Amino acid sequence: MTGRRRWSTEEILDTAAELLRTGDAESFSVRKLAAVLGTDSSSLYRHFRNKTELLRAVADRILLAAMDGYRPEGDWKQRITALALRLREAFGEQLQLATVWGRYGSGGAGSRLVMEELLQALRTSGLPDEEIPVRYHRIVILLSALIASEAGISSITPKEYEQAMEQFRVAVLGADPERFPALAHYARDIRPLGADRRAAFEETLAAQLAHIEAQIP
Repeated sequence: MTGRRRWSTEEILDTAAELLRTGDAESFSVRKLAAVLGTDSSSLYRHFRNKTELLRAVADRILLAAMDGYRPEGDWKQRITALALRLREAFGEQLQLATVWGRYGSGGAGSRLVMEELLQALRTSGLPDEEIPVRYHRIVILLSALIASEAGISSITPKEYEQAMEQFRVAVLGADPERFPALAHYARDIRPLGADRRAAFEETLAAQLAHIEAQIP
């Protein structure tokens, strides 16, 4: 009688990432992952102590892929913008994993590479040294929130999206001008949340970097 196959850490992470592409962090469980692999949960706990540690490892692989081949260029704002767009692109093909990063963070090699580049860029900005950790934290919170916010849009079906657009049009164009005068005034120019997300991403990040620049002595 042959024993159950021993799965490598990389194979476990590959399978976990695939499950997260079609689900989310809430519905994901070590038990489900074990069932897909044809093993039991206890065998996976030899690799990861708990679900959170496993999810952090999955997210870290995305960060590691984003940093592969990265070379810093330009001034500090250009470096941070380039890094942010690389992260957005890396999570773009598997946005459900962006919610994992935003919720659980990561402590692996990929995370350290991202942290190092952000801190190095901020050090060249001219900010006082004691300000850099705070500004770093604000940037990371902003990036994780912006990237994770796109996961909800990407996960809906075309039919659900069209239904949402119809509801948006009804809610906006049909707003009572007496009760919602500002909404009625701007109704034909307001865009739904799913529109121009890259432009919104870049503009929001640019505003944050401009705010940081204004604090430089």
